[in-house]
Amino acid sequence: MRKILMSVVALLCLAALTTYALWTTQRPVGHYLSDLRVTFEGVDGVPAGRGNLLGVQPELFPADYQSVERLRLKLAGYLQHAQDAGLLNGKTIVVLPEHIGTWLWAVGEKNEFYQAAQRRDAEQWLAASNPLDLLAGLVQAHGDDRFADAYLRMKAARMADQYQQLFGGLAKQFGVTLVAGSIILPKPSVADGRLQTDSGPLYNASVVFATDGSILGQPQLQHFTSHPTRRYVQSLGDAPFNVFDTPAGKLAVLIGTDSWHPASHAQLRQQDVQLLAVPASVLGRGRWSSPWRGFRISPAPTDVALSPREVSEAHAWQRLNEASASLASMTVFMGGHFWNQFYEGQSFARQRERFGQVGDGRGARLINLWL
Repeated sequence: MRKILMSVVALLCLAALTTYALWTTQRPVGHYLSDLRVTFEGVDGVPAGRGNLLGVQPELFPADYQSVERLRLKLAGYLQHAQDAGLLNGKTIVVLPEHIGTWLWAVGEKNEFYQAAQRRDAEQWLAASNPLDLLAGLVQAHGDDRFADAYLRMKAARMADQYQQLFGGLAKQFGVTLVAGSIILPKPSVADGRLQTDSGPLYNASVVFATDGSILGQPQLQHFTSHPTRRYVQSLGDAPFNVFDTPAGKLAVLIGTDSWHPASHAQLRQQDVQLLAVPASVLGRGRWSSPWRGFRISPAPTDVALSPREVSEAHAWQRLNEASASLASMTVFMGGHFWNQFYEGQSFARQRERFGQVGDGRGARLINLWL
């Protein structure tokens, strides 16, 4: 009798494990009506044959990342709107926001994952649906937040391929130079024209795609990581910035709060940079209008005449970017929300005395600066 009971228990456990294993492989795609509203904001100027900087501030949600094709269609819709308005040409540089590529870790999950109310609930669905991948990610994880590291690391190689296919494809389709926001990957590099990952620490990286869809140079890594990613993303530290030769001139990329540091802007002046792209993000409902909380890194720069809580987050971004006012620059923020985490920020462009900023409200925003 005891052997029979043990056999029954073993069979039930085997059946349960088999059912669970099959469940983890199922990825049904639900219906989703995407919001393609776009508002255009222009900075004073007219076409002069020198090209333009075009910032695309999208409004994105978890369901936009259920498939790469769904995300591609939404971003292509924004760029088609710009093309119809006469804003795209062979010298156009399109700038997308920080972490637009990082959220590719959400691609291909179960419907319950996208329908979760809280991010922690979504992560529980992610863990339950990818147990072996998560375990492998935890084994290789670096930093203080091992789970945040593992969630990104376990899909890193796939994310790198999806990122290149998506944004390289958009650059080629519309014939523009594309600063593809940023993506967090383990030690990213380009070899033989392909974006690759390694087993090293995570970096926040931005890749620039040429008009034919190929990658220009090497990824630009973030020099100074900031809250909330600094617990699992490595800082590059003191190193020269990449300079990308584009049809519109020499371009540099400062990721997020790298643009707050006077040393960053001093380097760009020494490198004879003409154009600056700043993919950025501000996470937290109401934070854009709240008092600026400072650098929140150690050690903080000592050559910044701005104290925490002296101005709002919005004014801090503008003032800290004035150091490159002689360049044509475009700072683009992420819009939308992912579960209970809301992105805020109003993208802006600057060139000497010329300054423009997008308005507030729902929907995507385009901002254009003619060079």
